[in-house]
Amino acid sequence: MKQDMIVILDLGSTENTTVARAIRSLGVYSEIYPHDMTASELKALPNAKGIILNGGPNNVVDGMQIDVLEELYGCGLPILSIAHNGKAEQMMDKLPEDEASLCDALKPFVFDICKAEANWNMKNFIADQIELVRRQVGDRKVLLALSGGVDSSVVAALLLKAIGEQLTCVHVNHGLLRKGEPEQVVSVFRNQLNANLVYVDASERFLSKLADVADPEQKRKIIGAEFIRVFEEEARKLEGIDFLAQGTIYPDIVESGTKTAKMVKSHHNVGGLPEDLKFELVEPLRQLFKDEVRACGVELGLPAEMVYRQPFPGPGLGVRCLGAITRDRLEAVRESDAILREEFHIAGLDKKVWQYFTVVPDFKSVGVRDSARCFEYPVIIRAVNTIDAMTATIETIDWPVLQKITNRILKEVKGVNRVCYDLSPKPTATIEWE
Repeated sequence: MKQDMIVILDLGSTENTTVARAIRSLGVYSEIYPHDMTASELKALPNAKGIILNGGPNNVVDGMQIDVLEELYGCGLPILSIAHNGKAEQMMDKLPEDEASLCDALKPFVFDICKAEANWNMKNFIADQIELVRRQVGDRKVLLALSGGVDSSVVAALLLKAIGEQLTCVHVNHGLLRKGEPEQVVSVFRNQLNANLVYVDASERFLSKLADVADPEQKRKIIGAEFIRVFEEEARKLEGIDFLAQGTIYPDIVESGTKTAKMVKSHHNVGGLPEDLKFELVEPLRQLFKDEVRACGVELGLPAEMVYRQPFPGPGLGVRCLGAITRDRLEAVRESDAILREEFHIAGLDKKVWQYFTVVPDFKSVGVRDSARCFEYPVIIRAVNTIDAMTATIETIDWPVLQKITNRILKEVKGVNRVCYDLSPKPTATIEWE
């Protein structure tokens, strides 16, 4: 890696990503590591220029207050301690409340003390990742799980630059995709980007595995594990596949839990991988935040409609059909989501709102249809804005737009008699319901 780096050691902070993003906004690369990092592990990092000990409320593990290993204090790199009583010469009692003040507070340490250069940018990142991928893969072949979302699309574009025809993209229709999405993915990647694309319709296979499974974590892990099985089967057909590429990004890793941070939710490409995985993983985006992934896509020359495409979870509609998945509720999610997307596009909200979708819970409520009592499902609409997916605010939707969406869903979606709008920010809610 050509970029200088500031290493952030997690000593119980809930603001590790805030610090990392602030340093990157200064043009200097940063990564977050556990508090018990060793001196040899630190030495193995290229171009590390300084260390930040980031303390916080989760600084007690197994009944003891944590600190870094003694050997790190003598590693020869400048150390800044934030909200932590360690042995660092540079101290900061607490983080400034706003991001602009945090960047100003960190500048003297990053540039004057650590002598880091502001050489973190997407052009350098892409060059580094191409070099790392070529070194990792050599002349062997890579299989990519191509969902068609932003993350996997950017991975595909980067790997095509790095290894070209050594990459095979597999698009799995697990029956949990949005309306018309499988057809769109095939059209864009096979016909427009000339990728070596294999299309697999495994919808019945996934839905049978998920029958009667209500727990969200179990659903995610079943979907993740089954994805890997499908890829293994495709790899055996293709022969000579040694690597599995994934669109893992940094929020996936953070939300799946660390030594001092509790798990928010597992991600199918972090927590759901089987222990007997037969591939070595290639994850070139695993240290990028979502906005950085988009910037990477722009630098790679991907079309804007692909780079700024609506985020979509790996488990798809499986985490929006709440509880045990049934075909009627899954279809209600799919159809209501299509209506929401169409009306947001008409209203110009698709360019303003970061993520918007519908969910259908596993309970019914009484209503009236055709002058008779009915017992049907509600549809819940969620629309949020965020920069890095770590926090999110609620979009204010004009009442006439919500009314139009509501009327269409109640009229066009079978088995639905109520429409609700979710007003909960993150935190305390997550972006997805499961």
